[in-house]
Amino acid sequence: MIILDSVTKQFGSFTAVDNVSYTIKKGESFALLGPNGAGKTTIVRMLLDFIKPSSGSITIDGVPATDPESRKHIGYVAEQHMIPPYLSGLEYLLRNASLIGLIGQDAKNEADRVLDIVSMKGQERKKSAAYSRGMKQRIGLGAAILGEPKILILDEPVTGLDPIGIRDVRKILENLLGKGVTVILNSHLLSEVEKTCNSAAIMYKGKILIKDNINSIVKDNETLEDVFFRYIEHKNE
Repeated sequence: MIILDSVTKQFGSFTAVDNVSYTIKKGESFALLGPNGAGKTTIVRMLLDFIKPSSGSITIDGVPATDPESRKHIGYVAEQHMIPPYLSGLEYLLRNASLIGLIGQDAKNEADRVLDIVSMKGQERKKSAAYSRGMKQRIGLGAAILGEPKILILDEPVTGLDPIGIRDVRKILENLLGKGVTVILNSHLLSEVEKTCNSAAIMYKGKILIKDNINSIVKDNETLEDVFFRYIEHKNE
């Protein structure tokens, strides 16, 4: 579904992503892992055409990422997700619903559907200024799954959530994966990645150190965290 072919991104003399190639299959739950500055968010931004590769190409479901058509069925939650403080959660969802062509009762029905999914029913009419960070994350996830996208891109989706919220997000993702949604997760929470994702890439200084099925990456008596630090510490030697 998603193909990165020899993708490089430079900012002046700095190379943020260095000749990265890999494929993410339809229905796959894929995690981008790495320390800060590894190039993970740069890849996410290129997938969404916020920035363009310096060289190489990205295609999404056969369409170049530079074509707006490629984003028609993508839901996205940014790491620093912001909701205007003067909007309620419901108002925010309705505005986002209008961006995918839903209006009137159709928009309201879809907003109600996702409010149930993200456990924000009963809180939706409060202004977002009164929301905790975790509540804002839930509304952001709700906005991302409006219209049942085929691809969901999440940049640190559980930031600010308590253990119950983290578990709830995991269940939501498991349900979406069961429906064939492709999930791309950028996260530092390795224990959750191991529970949620079936494949991962570990990045360091713009390069892919390893990309494989998590069951192949994680050997007996290891955790994904063990593997992560083994690869990163080896590069720092």
